[in-house]
Amino acid sequence: MDMEFLLPVIIIGVILIAVAILFTFIPVALWISALAAGVKVSIFTLIGMRLRRVVPNRVISPLIKAHKAGLNVSTNQLESHYLAGGNVDRVVNALIAAHRANIELTFERAAAIDLAGRDVLEAVQMSVNPKVIETPFIAGIAIDGIEVKAKARITVRANIDRLVGGAGEETIIARVGEGVVSTIGSSETHAKVLENPDMISHTVLAKGLDAGTAFEILSIDIADVDIGKNIGAILQTDQAEADKNIAQAKAEERRAMAVAQEQEMVARVQEMRAKVVEAEADVPLALAEALRSGKMGVMDYLNYQNINADTDMRDTIGKLTKDNDEHDKD
Repeated sequence: MDMEFLLPVIIIGVILIAVAILFTFIPVALWISALAAGVKVSIFTLIGMRLRRVVPNRVISPLIKAHKAGLNVSTNQLESHYLAGGNVDRVVNALIAAHRANIELTFERAAAIDLAGRDVLEAVQMSVNPKVIETPFIAGIAIDGIEVKAKARITVRANIDRLVGGAGEETIIARVGEGVVSTIGSSETHAKVLENPDMISHTVLAKGLDAGTAFEILSIDIADVDIGKNIGAILQTDQAEADKNIAQAKAEERRAMAVAQEQEMVARVQEMRAKVVEAEADVPLALAEALRSGKMGVMDYLNYQNINADTDMRDTIGKLTKDNDEHDKD
């Protein structure tokens, strides 16, 4: 009796578990939503998505949205973009926004932009509503040597045809900065830049700086202009300081050479004096040898002594006379 009662319960439980597994694996609710929206998707297509490890909701929900917006997008296109790692919902939103704004944008182009890492929806929105990029202060030096700092506001619109492979905002800012520096540098005086700041924007805008970028430059407006340092005066001061240091170095070199030459002369004089002293030390020996050998007589030696005494007396008198003259001058 108990087995007859448990057997139907077990069968019902197995059926309920099978139905739960079936409804978990097959998104029946999503299939019903698609049919209610007028999108024809077979139940086998949803099963195939599960087998291909595709989340059906990530494909069917954007497909319903695109169908309601009047776009001709197939399930295979959305599924292939999902398998490629793209954001299906963002691509569909971008297609809807482009369709509402009368912007020509195909699914293949939108998918390529999305896979390239760019926000395709933001690009479409920027095509409708241009974006303003503000540069930092860009410094340039006029011909008169005065530094001029300018800040620019760049109004750009996304160029959908060049989003894939086109340069970004950094390139736009760099090119505008280069143009501002070039324009300021070609001005004769900083006063001309201050009087006509729109000269910078007109010159820079005429250079076609948006070539090869993902944007189209609509306008370049100079937001602020400031005066910086007098670079010309600073350079002249630095040059004068450098020239002074070079002159001081050369003077020090000449002084060192003069000191070295003087020391060399002193050394030579001392060497000569040493030789004289050495020669004078040999004089008594030579006199003694001359007396012994008979080459010099006694009278000759006495005459030699008298001459030395007379020379010493003259030197003494000369010193006394010189001292007296200096004393009289004082």
